[in-house]
Amino acid sequence: MSAPATDTRDSALDARLVVQRERWQLDIEVFVPAGGVLALLGPNGAGKTTALAALAGLEPAARGHVRVGPTLWDDHATGVRLATERRSLGVVFQDYLLFPTMTARENIAFGLLAKGWDKHEAGRVADSWLARVGLSDRAQRRPAHLSGGQAQRVALARALAGAPDLLLLDEPLAALDAGTRMSVRSDLRSHLSEFTGATVLVTHDPLDALILADQVAVIEDGRLVQTGTPHEITRKPRTRYVAQLVGLNLLAGHADGTHVSLQEGGELQVAESHHSDVFVVARPTSVTVHRATPHGSSRNVWSGVINNVERHGDLVRLAVTGPPDMVVDITPDAMADLQLAAGESVWLSVKATDLTVYLASADSEA
Repeated sequence: MSAPATDTRDSALDARLVVQRERWQLDIEVFVPAGGVLALLGPNGAGKTTALAALAGLEPAARGHVRVGPTLWDDHATGVRLATERRSLGVVFQDYLLFPTMTARENIAFGLLAKGWDKHEAGRVADSWLARVGLSDRAQRRPAHLSGGQAQRVALARALAGAPDLLLLDEPLAALDAGTRMSVRSDLRSHLSEFTGATVLVTHDPLDALILADQVAVIEDGRLVQTGTPHEITRKPRTRYVAQLVGLNLLAGHADGTHVSLQEGGELQVAESHHSDVFVVARPTSVTVHRATPHGSSRNVWSGVINNVERHGDLVRLAVTGPPDMVVDITPDAMADLQLAAGESVWLSVKATDLTVYLASADSEA
């Protein structure tokens, strides 16, 4: 079945993806406006790469649809299924998948030639993209003679050279070292800001999602558990996975005024009054550690046992079993002064004003 041509300026992604496995199912809905970037974030096995494969037509869907602009790529109800090579699609894989026997210029031109472009025109567009990604002087080099950052730029140029309506990025920065990742992330952000199609980015790195995406969709076990802007996701996480990603303690409970009874046991006093199920967030740096019962202004004091100690940037991170369980960040000097170690009993305290509380039901907040 032939597909009508689309105008990249009008393209947008509207999809429901249902992929059935023997003991697992992916069932999510995604929408990305033209020029928008959606990051799919989630743990290993959540379904992120499966979602990309379904969008690309590489993974058969049990139900659902994929529409990009006015073009229906997949529709289980009507039997429409556009072959991958017929989709206006660009893909950057985690390991880039550049052809090892081709030069950088030939890699970029290959996709255009495969679509029937004239060789001269394909070469002209490849040269233009090499200039845009700052690799004109590497045009005749093969992938083995490119750095990781240079290979990533060639892969991105190849994906964008044909002006696709949908760009799929599968962990595009994962293979880079930390120093290179920072500069390439900045370059990628610039190119995405100029791209007029829809972009879906799969990543494990919350920093990639927060910097590159307009919207974030968190997938756990094949389901969307939270969606929102990067600011909304980091400010009000709704699962422990998300909270850990952004470095926060997340506790679920029921509030009766400013008193919260926690699901895992224990209780906290908060500054804001609610009468409903709530989430309580505590920053690891807001919780203090004591060797003896503290006496002071904190309204929340409880005992626990340190079960893990690790370096966390310039701080030391303690995982303390309560209830409630808490991750705490302290300075190395404080660690030494208190003579703390795994297995030690400690007291924790946190001020009510240092706790953030919000309704557990996102619908209730609207």
